[in-house]
Amino acid sequence: MTYQVLIADDYRMIRQMFEEMLKSAGDRYSLAGTAENADNAVSFCRTHPVDLVLMDVVMGSGADGIEAAQCIKSFSPETKILLVTSMPESSFIRRAKEAGIESFWHKEIQEAPLLDVMDRTMRGESVYPSQMPEVWLGNTVSTSLTERELDVLRGLVGGSTNAEIAAELGISERSVKQHITDMLNKTGFKSRLQLAVRARGGGLVINDQDE
Repeated sequence: MTYQVLIADDYRMIRQMFEEMLKSAGDRYSLAGTAENADNAVSFCRTHPVDLVLMDVVMGSGADGIEAAQCIKSFSPETKILLVTSMPESSFIRRAKEAGIESFWHKEIQEAPLLDVMDRTMRGESVYPSQMPEVWLGNTVSTSLTERELDVLRGLVGGSTNAEIAAELGISERSVKQHITDMLNKTGFKSRLQLAVRARGGGLVINDQDE
C-alpha cells in the first residue's frame, strides 16, 4: 500500500527536503501535495485523500500546526499527523498529546530517523521524543527553569502584564514578580523585556499572542 502524504511547512527548502525523503522511500509513500501554512493544510485535507500529514508546528502567522491538526482530526479522524519542529518550546509536546496527535519529531534531536517515525506511525504507534533540547538563555540552560517560571515567561513573551499573568495562572501578582526576579537572576538579563525577547528569539517560549 502506498500512503498519501501532505507536507506542510513554511520553508520551501524544508518542503523540498521532505519531498526527496519521500522519493527515497520507494513505493511506501507518495506526495499528495504541499502547503505553505496551517490553513492551507486544513483546506487541502478537506478536498484530497491524505493518509499522513507531515507538518511543522510554527508556520508564521495564523493557526499553528497543533491547531491545524486538531481541525483536520475533527473532520478526518483517520488521517494521521506527524508534527515536526526545531523549536525547544516544551509545551508543544504536551499540547500535541492533548490534541490526540499521533507522533512528534524534533529536527534537532532526531532520536530516530524521520522515515522510521513515519513507518511506525502508519503501523499504529505513537512516537514522541523523550525530551526537548536543552538551550542556553543568558547565563543558564533551559532545564534550570521550572515549569511555573516557563508559564510566567510565556505570559511575558505574549505581552501580558503581571496582573494578567497572575489571573491566567491562578497565582498572585507577588508570585509572578518573584518568578520574574528569579529568572532575571538565573539568566543575568537586566530587564523583563530583554528576558522575553531572548526567550522568544531562541524559540524557548512561543506564545500565540506574539504572532
